[in-house]
Amino acid sequence: MTAASFSLADELVGRVSSATVVRRDEPMARHTTLRVGGPADVYVEPAGEPDLAALLKLCGEHGVPFFILGRGSNLLVRDRGVRGVVICLAQPEFSRIEVDGGRLLCGAGARLKNVAIEARRHGLSGLEFLEGIPGSVGGALRMNAGAMGSATFDAVETVRAMDFAGAIHELLPRNLAVAYRGCATLKTLVALGAGLCGRPDSVESIAQRMSAYSQKRWSSQPAAPSAGCMFKNPPAIPAGRLIDELGLKGARVGGARVSQEHGNFLVNDGDATAADVLELIAKLQARARAERGIELHTEVEIIGE
Repeated sequence: MTAASFSLADELVGRVSSATVVRRDEPMARHTTLRVGGPADVYVEPAGEPDLAALLKLCGEHGVPFFILGRGSNLLVRDRGVRGVVICLAQPEFSRIEVDGGRLLCGAGARLKNVAIEARRHGLSGLEFLEGIPGSVGGALRMNAGAMGSATFDAVETVRAMDFAGAIHELLPRNLAVAYRGCATLKTLVALGAGLCGRPDSVESIAQRMSAYSQKRWSSQPAAPSAGCMFKNPPAIPAGRLIDELGLKGARVGGARVSQEHGNFLVNDGDATAADVLELIAKLQARARAERGIELHTEVEIIGE
């Protein structure tokens, strides 16, 4: 842990409510779906927006970097961990889901599966695809996460966000830099939540679509720990199909392996390190480049030392 991080952790305890969780040297393998990653200097779960604002201001005062963690999917943390502060909006204050007519008002910490279930319960369609994405609303906004031919910002009406000085902003999608698997604006703002729009439909029809999506997912994706799709799809061919055609399903480095079910998933067989995963990523990229002239770019965010 750096001296600045240590000092910040001590000072933070006196600036936030007792409900805020503050831990030192927290193993990130506990907080990622791939189950790898070294420790974060300081790990914080703010109890609410005032505590989050206080934390962001404190990081600025100390010059300590921070990273906003969702539910840990689409993320690879290197083995030496993360210097600075990891902030996770997992507490109930950030996980609320409220229905207002045809809109769902969702906190950044709300699980996407719970958003899809709540939409179904109120007869609102168009959000079924979220059921199978193992993440949170905040992470989905930051990555413009997608599945089954749909993407998060297809359903977004408004975004609520906090700047690094603690001020809150209400934003419209047209004012955000939204792209395939990314929203650059949310690199400089912390997503607090979003208003998602749904279309009226019968609960039965929505349930049938969710069931079909679930069956398709479980028949084509691995059950073993993974970070989700590792690579963005190149223009010419889906990444999973490319890896399959290169004969690389089952390829392994240490405890990291290319899934037999889907070539774009790298799984942890139980004892993988981040270094194993990174070496396997490099191996796949080199083969794609050498044999097809295709550059594979990671969709998964890679952080840490």
